[in-house]
Amino acid sequence: MKQIKKLLLSLFVLLLLSACKQNDTNETSTEFKVDFEKFTLDNGLQVILHVDKSDPVAAVALTAHVGSAREKEGRTGFAHLFEHLLFLESENLGKGGLDQMSARIGGSGANGSTNRDRTNYFQTVPKDALEKMIWAEADKLGYFINTVTEPVLAKEKQVVKNEKRQRVDNQPYGHNSYVINKNLYPEGHPYSWEVIGSLEDLQNATLDDVKEFFRRWYVPNNVTLTIAGDIDVAQTKSWVKKYFDEIPRGKAIPEMEKQPVSLKSSKRLFYEDNFARAPRLTMTWSSVYQYHPDSYALRVLAQYLTQGKKAPLYKILVEDEQLTSNVRMRQNSSEIAGQLMLSVTAFNQKDLNSVASAIQNGLKDFELNGISKNDLNRIKAGQETNFYQGLSSVLGKGFQLAQYEIFAGDPGFINEDVKNILAVTSDDVMRVYNAYIKDKHYIATSFIPKGQKHLVLDNSQLASVVEEKIIEGAEESFDPSIAATYEKTPSSFDRSIEPPYGDSPELNIPNVWKKELNSGIKAFGIDNDEVPLVQFEMQIAGGQLLENNNKVGVSNLLASLMTKGTERKTAEELENAINSLGANIFAYASTDNITIAGTTLSKHFNKTMDLVTEILLEPRWDEKEFDLIKQSTISGIQRSKANPNSIATNEFAKLLYGENNILAYDNRGTEDSVNSISIIDLQDYYKNNLSPELTNMHVVGAISENEVVKALEKINTQWKTKDVDIPELPIPLYPEESTVYFYDVPGAKQSVIRFGYPALKATHKDYYPATVMNYRLGGGSFASQLTQQLREGKGYTYGIRSGFSGSEYQGEFTISSGIRTNATYEATSLIKQILEDYGKNYSKEDLNVTKGFTIKSTARAFETLGAKLNMLSNISNYGLADDYAKQREAIVKNMTIEDIKVLIEEYVKPNQMIYLIVGDAATQLEKLENLGFSKPVLLN
Repeated sequence: MKQIKKLLLSLFVLLLLSACKQNDTNETSTEFKVDFEKFTLDNGLQVILHVDKSDPVAAVALTAHVGSAREKEGRTGFAHLFEHLLFLESENLGKGGLDQMSARIGGSGANGSTNRDRTNYFQTVPKDALEKMIWAEADKLGYFINTVTEPVLAKEKQVVKNEKRQRVDNQPYGHNSYVINKNLYPEGHPYSWEVIGSLEDLQNATLDDVKEFFRRWYVPNNVTLTIAGDIDVAQTKSWVKKYFDEIPRGKAIPEMEKQPVSLKSSKRLFYEDNFARAPRLTMTWSSVYQYHPDSYALRVLAQYLTQGKKAPLYKILVEDEQLTSNVRMRQNSSEIAGQLMLSVTAFNQKDLNSVASAIQNGLKDFELNGISKNDLNRIKAGQETNFYQGLSSVLGKGFQLAQYEIFAGDPGFINEDVKNILAVTSDDVMRVYNAYIKDKHYIATSFIPKGQKHLVLDNSQLASVVEEKIIEGAEESFDPSIAATYEKTPSSFDRSIEPPYGDSPELNIPNVWKKELNSGIKAFGIDNDEVPLVQFEMQIAGGQLLENNNKVGVSNLLASLMTKGTERKTAEELENAINSLGANIFAYASTDNITIAGTTLSKHFNKTMDLVTEILLEPRWDEKEFDLIKQSTISGIQRSKANPNSIATNEFAKLLYGENNILAYDNRGTEDSVNSISIIDLQDYYKNNLSPELTNMHVVGAISENEVVKALEKINTQWKTKDVDIPELPIPLYPEESTVYFYDVPGAKQSVIRFGYPALKATHKDYYPATVMNYRLGGGSFASQLTQQLREGKGYTYGIRSGFSGSEYQGEFTISSGIRTNATYEATSLIKQILEDYGKNYSKEDLNVTKGFTIKSTARAFETLGAKLNMLSNISNYGLADDYAKQREAIVKNMTIEDIKVLIEEYVKPNQMIYLIVGDAATQLEKLENLGFSKPVLLN
């Protein structure tokens, strides 16, 4: 998966619901419909079109019905490897062509994902670039494989292996999935190996293996193309036929037969995890394939058993026996089989036998009492809302249409799926419990910290896991500059000519309403009635900034406690009230604010805001809930001490701000500070620091200004104003000279890096221009020099980025990545060189690419409700104008190379920077002296 996959696709609906205009007495939609048109080319390519003209964008997704299940044992990881390879080059786009084009046209970033059963490639672009994307996707399918050479394959193997190290080998509990699947499924079953494959299989893959795999599975008759958004259907059809028609059909693709598994006995396995700091028990049962009639009831069962105050397993494991802070269970359905997984990460030093015993007691409770109709309806209401939310944006709808086409045999199943969710009965839930869990065999894995075998489940056997050794010079070398030589695939027209742009879309800036209430609350909103949803957030300035250094974590605990009951409702009653509306309300603390946020159907906005009013004005101060939250927070802090990414984040903050600055601390606090906090500390913070005058309310969706103001009436009249001074923090200075700091994690499979220095606040006049300057350095993903040189050129990393981040109180510049352990020095040295050369090498081409992306990408800026909410946050928190997007367009259009070079000179400081590395000191520390700075400082 490309690094861009980390981007969050907003989870808010852009659907046309025929039941949007229902009155408030209707509690569920009577009809749900997404219109689409489907046709099939002569070569077998399935094409699905969906029109949504709410924003001037189009999403293109190419989905191949091939995942890890189509691989051969000993040659695993190929499907995922192709997810990477298909972005690199094609005959007519050239080397790096798709990523370069993406930057020019203002796309969301060409991206992809792989699972057991399918691989997809996708991007959202301004609508004027739709023909370009169809051209590019066709080149990927029909005019690609000749460009794959030995050097290309060698380099991408390195990238994929780096991804595996980052996602699996260097993470707590990273090998748990491998152990489960290897033992749940029999040898040879397509789900018995991991999607990402093994390092050994990846290394052994030959060029012939790779080409054979592509030619078998990447053929039009095994691919679905979905295009959704502001499109002209007739013109889009014409383009699809032009670019895809002459790609030849492949051999017939066999259907995947269902292969459910039945365990003959239960298996108990354990593993001592190098990165774990708390024991985890996972129990996995065999279940059903995707869209099996029982899958819907199994999802309800998994949620009811574990989520919320009424959940039988939550009550016993969390509240009664206090073995853990969280119980998770999920139904994973894939094309040919499925699995039901229950996972409990216990508190430090808790015996997993006691966890297993508590689980059995919770299951017995369910057997006796089942699920009530009210609880069933509550869960189904939430699942219905989540179903709509899961179809997020035009890209989200495109994904789901393809999903239904491939695995349900009809994209029209999108209009049936929600009916199956709502049809589940209480009897169904008990029936699937008896059929798939009660007295059934399972796989139990105990992952425990090193040296804590006494915590594992009784009668467990040691699991077989292959750990990579750190060996200097073990990776093969390659020359990425070698161009592929091949005879181009013939075509009826010249495919090397990139299609022109269509008519440029107008930037559609939403209308913003603003209202300052008598109490001092500043309300900002966007009325958008395309969908029957509302998203909101109430930001109360202060957060960690108002805490004492000796008691860091008060605001975080307070935010966590706010949704655990009110004066009139217990935690369970409040939770039920929220869920019965199909709504979501949550609170969290950050460096500079406490936020109460949520999502609700517009018809339930008033009732949802009544609950927000209770949460804010009538806190419960429940001692039992407070103790549970403290215990959960301390456990999380303990676990993060073994996670290299968490270590890097926390240590970098200390180095950046110094121990006397409140920003040097994780806002959760430390074990000592959290232990020292009492509920009185939370009450004092609430009494003294939460004020309407520090509050911004942001609301977007199908709700008017008058309705929002009316819903805020009680808060406006009853919330008392108080004087609160947010302290001015000392501004840390650039280091006088660079220093290398090293935090030792013995046996780390990657070195996690955080390089940077204090930088601009978000309110500084140069903040936005500096982010533009950074685009070609490390902010533009595959258009950036850091990615091109460290990932594409050297294979040192799976992904790397640089960027400015800030608020009205602080700012910083950071470079972050996970680097292959045995290339730590080489990667650090290369980053330093790139920074030193960035200004003198910055060219007209760099500026043109930056301008092209930055200006054209604004067409996508406000597509989702989440994006609109972010717009309101920028306006209210940083004093930006309503049309700041257009103002920023003008800034970028007028920027010159000289302007960029001045910004580089001012804000890129490779020799006045903190270089922090979290990795294996025994093999990497000494070499870092060669960077030319002072001797590295070992932090632990």
